[in-house]
Amino acid sequence: MSQHTDAPDPARLQSIADELVALARMGGADAAEAAVIESRSTEVSLRDGELEDIERSESQDAGLRVLIGKRQAGVSFSDLSPDGLKTVVERAIAMARIAPEDRWAGLAEPGQLCEHAPGIAMFEDGEWSPEHLEALAAEAEKAGRAVDGVTMTESSTASRGTATGAVAASNGFAGSWRKSTMGYGAVMIAARDGAMERDYAFTQARREADLRSAEEIGREAGERTVARLGPKTLPSGKRPVVFDRRVSSVFLSSLCGAISGPAVARGVSFLRDKRGQKVFADGIRILDVPTRDWGLGSRPWDGEGLPARDWAVIEDGVLTDWFLNLPAARQLGLEPNGCASRNLGGPPGAGPSNLHLEPGGSSPEDLIGGITDGLLVTDMFGPSLNSNTGDWSVGVSGFRIASGSVDHPVSEITVAGNLIDIFARLIPANDLLFRHAVNTPSVLVDDLSVGGS
Repeated sequence: MSQHTDAPDPARLQSIADELVALARMGGADAAEAAVIESRSTEVSLRDGELEDIERSESQDAGLRVLIGKRQAGVSFSDLSPDGLKTVVERAIAMARIAPEDRWAGLAEPGQLCEHAPGIAMFEDGEWSPEHLEALAAEAEKAGRAVDGVTMTESSTASRGTATGAVAASNGFAGSWRKSTMGYGAVMIAARDGAMERDYAFTQARREADLRSAEEIGREAGERTVARLGPKTLPSGKRPVVFDRRVSSVFLSSLCGAISGPAVARGVSFLRDKRGQKVFADGIRILDVPTRDWGLGSRPWDGEGLPARDWAVIEDGVLTDWFLNLPAARQLGLEPNGCASRNLGGPPGAGPSNLHLEPGGSSPEDLIGGITDGLLVTDMFGPSLNSNTGDWSVGVSGFRIASGSVDHPVSEITVAGNLIDIFARLIPANDLLFRHAVNTPSVLVDDLSVGGS
């Protein structure tokens, strides 16, 4: 099924990153950091049983950030030739000389750097041939088309790729990594009485053993699509809402933006005064686990070379800390916590790695069973969030809940509330699965505003 692949060589990329830093220092930079990434992937797509496209992509990208005093500038580029490196260094230094001063800018001190990186499994050697990719996509499509009511395929795809990266900095930090990514998915269409619906399913992982079967993916896509046929709307009003685990991660994504150190330092977060305070209900835990083997967000160090650590972002409902990079930590007067995210050719950001909400004790069916009149959300689009107040709204589709059971499909619905209130009332189900970088079980939030007819 898989064959050995000639994945990019980390040592070669490390030498380029080292050279960039050396050139920047010789050119007049007081400090510099560089990153080089090379990726390769193959993707196949089918539609209605016919091969639609085979795409092979290979890319090399690099970024350089230089500092002259408290002035900094960054450049991202793809020309890794000797002349290309020289030109980029000259450009970055010229930009830094005229940049405004940033009192919080600066690389990590040598004593802060990761010295003993943990061994994290992130790369599985192997390559899928175009024929094998086509077979996987065809299997998913076949299973989806076999579902009664499915009328056509929008797309069925399969892909596999590798990425290798290396970083270097004038403070002495250097490191490299290799990652593999593979997966497949299908989007199906069903029609009834002149109306059409679509839905999807996909699986993605860093190793083959963690993938769901192509048949299962296709069948799920087909069944989800058919279940959406004949949607109605709902009367507007306050209702309990269950968010399927496929969409409930939106709350963790919103949380991440609100507890981003740079956002807090700028004062543009509805949680800016909540560090060390109760934000969720008793017993709620949200963990960031960068050292998980095969995690899609795993990393041995953060974007500034600090050690990555597993920690509870929310412990028993309490917000323990922000996601900090060094500039935000300096501005807020806090210790950095290894949460910087690398920005190729620019200053670091801050955010999670593998984030998850720990499951509760009730199944989704139990949560639904206690609802007389409510809503099950299975898809959403166009979320809107006021980052200063936490006011949140989103367009959704899903199913009406009536007398403790899932009833008919609904669409053209809006759900709205304030995230401070939503976080405090959120109840997790027990169906957590680790399939993405951010993972959540299904969740119940009572008394949300539901806008319908």
